Amino acid sequence: MAEFVVITGLSGAGRSQAGAALEDLGWYVMDNLPTALITKVADLVSTGGPEAQRLALVVGRHAGQLGELQTAVQQLRASGERVSVLFLEASDEVLVRRFEGTRRRHPLGQEGVLEAIVDERRRLNAMKEMADVVVDTTDLNVNQLRERLADLFSGDDASAMQILVLSFGYKHGVPLDVDNVFDVRFLPNPHWVESMRPLTGLDEPVRRYVLGQPAAKEFLERVGHLLKFLVPAYTREGRSYLTIAIGCTGGRHRSVVLAEEIAVRLREMGFTPSTIHRDVER
Repeated sequence: MAEFVVITGLSGAGRSQAGAALEDLGWYVMDNLPTALITKVADLVSTGGPEAQRLALVVGRHAGQLGELQTAVQQLRASGERVSVLFLEASDEVLVRRFEGTRRRHPLGQEGVLEAIVDERRRLNAMKEMADVVVDTTDLNVNQLRERLADLFSGDDASAMQILVLSFGYKHGVPLDVDNVFDVRFLPNPHWVESMRPLTGLDEPVRRYVLGQPAAKEFLERVGHLLKFLVPAYTREGRSYLTIAIGCTGGRHRSVVLAEEIAVRLREMGFTPSTIHRDVER
């Protein structure tokens, strides 16, 4: 059985970079593929050799294709192949800045870049709802995007759920591409302890301080019980990707410690989560 990843999303959000990242991971990548050819490619792969069993299809670049993409993906999924949809997005401000930096016209061809972005976002709402995983590239550079996609798509077991535990700071914005969010600002903040202020949750003094709080222990116990229920339930529903976000004020101390601890509990449950600390260097 072939495995497909359909890469789509907003223009300027990093579709081509995502395709290049998957190519480095051993996927056969077809960039700027017309939506009308998606099912034809699946037919060819079904009779092809093992060298073409993992395909990434980068689609959705032109206005005329956006309305057809949802139907094409539904047809591909109905073929019985393993299909994942990766949707890339970013904030309007960042997308405008990227287009201005490259001096490229937006594919929708409208006069104003922002108007085109808003229109494309509206047209792609239904496609985003179909996505298996949504990645917000607003705060990601090319290398960070590669690392994120490596966590998602480098595994050999396509049936295993890919779990990401992400720490973040609320003052830098809540990440858009997450499934579950836990707010740990109820815990005492190590930032106000002078000796710990320059440290992060990856340093042992901060870890001991956070985990030494009775409320932190109870939080981890309750979240552990919740995940023992949720993750198998997501798996039974056919979910392939799950992102769990842990937020504190700045994303440097409490959320980092607890994200690492939650990842430990997920490993004890038999999963292999990855961790990203989005704001730890800010």
